[in-house]
Amino acid sequence: MPRFFTDPSNIDGSEIKITGSDVNHIKNVLRMRAGEEISVSDGAGKDYFGKIRSIDRDCVLIDIENSWDSYVELPAEITLFQGLPKADKMELIIQKAVELGACAIVPVITKRTIVRWDEKKQDKKLARWQGIAESAAKQSGRGIIPKVTAPVSFSAALAQARFMEAAVIPYEKAEGMEAAREKVRSMRGKKSIGVFIGPEGGFDTDEIEAAIKAGVCSITLGRRILRTETAGLTALSILMFELDE
Repeated sequence: MPRFFTDPSNIDGSEIKITGSDVNHIKNVLRMRAGEEISVSDGAGKDYFGKIRSIDRDCVLIDIENSWDSYVELPAEITLFQGLPKADKMELIIQKAVELGACAIVPVITKRTIVRWDEKKQDKKLARWQGIAESAAKQSGRGIIPKVTAPVSFSAALAQARFMEAAVIPYEKAEGMEAAREKVRSMRGKKSIGVFIGPEGGFDTDEIEAAIKAGVCSITLGRRILRTETAGLTALSILMFELDE
């Protein structure tokens, strides 16, 4: 069943209004008609089921038949602090991180970041990244649209993590797998978790030390060296498996 997001302000009693680019998608791509069933989320954890009442040029009206709290979200809000990678790797990372349950993706500029962030093109880049997050949220049946932020410094990322109940940073020199398993198990019951992933080349030693000093747990992801676009998704997969109810 097609799934869309709309702002909570567009939900009024027994009626939902969909506007913007989704109107064209419903009308001209999916070629839906009045009377067809549709699923809508308010992007804040509430899901709706209904039937299309009418489709105009700028608006789709839906009659609500049922609603419920979204059951697909993880019990913890996970933020991926991703070291800014080269080329288009960030797009893949955003897409898969959303599928795996991340609630926010924060690009991080570290000592070993190769990419030069162009602030003049920031708005366009962020709009594209947010669009990828929204598409992935629709495809995977998420109850929210995860937020992709503008890049921040590593110190700023650590400052954000201090407000979370737990945070982890994969590090090749961390203790062995059993210690990693114990640390991951300790995440059960936490409501907010940060995951730090370095760019190509990983984190600088000083950054690892600063993270640990700030209370971030270092863990190993195994004996193999993972690419930046693989490491974060591996960590998120492990947390999803451990935390999902």
